[in-house]
Amino acid sequence: MHDISIISIIFTVALVLVCLFLIVAPFFKWDTFVQLSSKDQDIAATKEALLTTLNEIEFEYKMDKISHADYKNLKRQYEIEVAKIMKEEDQFVDTTVDKDLMAEVEKEIEAQMKNYAKKKGEGK
Repeated sequence: MHDISIISIIFTVALVLVCLFLIVAPFFKWDTFVQLSSKDQDIAATKEALLTTLNEIEFEYKMDKISHADYKNLKRQYEIEVAKIMKEEDQFVDTTVDKDLMAEVEKEIEAQMKNYAKKKGEGK
């Protein structure tokens, strides 16, 4: 038998493992483990695609290319998807709101509404 060195055995095993990895890797979804793009960008792109589709459905309906029933069903389906996306977007938005600022804004809105109602009442 030939004299086989330990180094050649290690290189052979490493080569076999690399080959196995390259053969088996396409069968797994690696994007779930490694995210190349941020979640926000994916959500925004999906939302834009859904809104574009909604516009196309509206256009096709107005051009009488699809029936009213199909239009209503498709529109409802895509609106539900857009609503889900918007809820996901809301989860990523920072929900910490300055309560004092919010109270001040609400007071200003109430004052404007009272002022408007007062002016409307004087106009009668």
